[in-house]
Amino acid sequence: MFPIRDSTPSGSVPIVTMGLIAINVIIWFYEISLGRYADRFVMEYGLIPARFVNYYGLEGGFLDNAVVPLFSSIFMHGGWMHVIGNMWFLWIFGDNVEDRLGHFRYLVFYLLSGIGASLVNVMFHPDSRIPTIGASGAISGILGAYLVSFPHSRVYTLFILFIFIRFIEVPAYVFLVVWFVFQFLAGTSELASHATDSAGVAYWAHMGGFAIGVILIWLFPKRSKFRQLPSDDGSDWS
Repeated sequence: MFPIRDSTPSGSVPIVTMGLIAINVIIWFYEISLGRYADRFVMEYGLIPARFVNYYGLEGGFLDNAVVPLFSSIFMHGGWMHVIGNMWFLWIFGDNVEDRLGHFRYLVFYLLSGIGASLVNVMFHPDSRIPTIGASGAISGILGAYLVSFPHSRVYTLFILFIFIRFIEVPAYVFLVVWFVFQFLAGTSELASHATDSAGVAYWAHMGGFAIGVILIWLFPKRSKFRQLPSDDGSDWS
C-alpha cells in the first residue's frame, strides 16, 4: 500500500517538515554529485553497527564512529526511490505531527526517533559492516505518533496486489498497523535467515522508530494552540 494523501488538514505551516525535506534532498544531490566517491562518503558518514560497537579500537574513537554517524546517517539515502519514498511519507504524515507538537518539539522528536531507530538496528545487527542510512527510522517515529494522534484519519491509498491495482480509502490505524505488521514479518524473516540485511532495508530500525514514536508522542506535550481540525469529507484531503 502506498499513501496518496490523508484527510486531516494541518492548522499550521509545516516549516520544519519542509526544511527536513529540503535538507534530505540537498544532501542526496550532493551524494550523487560525488560520483565514484559517493561510496566513500556513505562509509564515512553512514552508521556501521560493527564500527559503532567497537569504536574504542578505531581511529576517531567515539565521536567519529558513533556520535557523528548517529546524526549524519539519518539525512543520507541510497537511491532515488529511497529518498523519494521517504520524503513522500514525511510530507503526508509529518505536517500533522508537527502541528500537534509545535515546530521545535517536532524537530527534537524527529531526531530522537531517528537516533533511537538506528540504535535498535545496531542492537539487532551488532556485527554488521553494512552502513545504515536513510530517514526511514525517523519517519517511522512520525508514523507511530500519527497512529496515536490521528487514528481515525483517512488515508487515500494506492493498493497493489499482483495484477490487482486500486485506489482505496482506509482509516489511518488500518494503514499503519498493516505497515507495521509487514515490517515485523520481514524483520523476523531476516533474523531467521541469519541475514545482516534484507535487500538493504533496515526493518528493525523501522519498527524501533515506530515504537519510539508511539512512546514519545505520549511524553511530548501538545503545542498550546493545537486544535485538531475535522476531516469528515473528501474536501479536507491534505
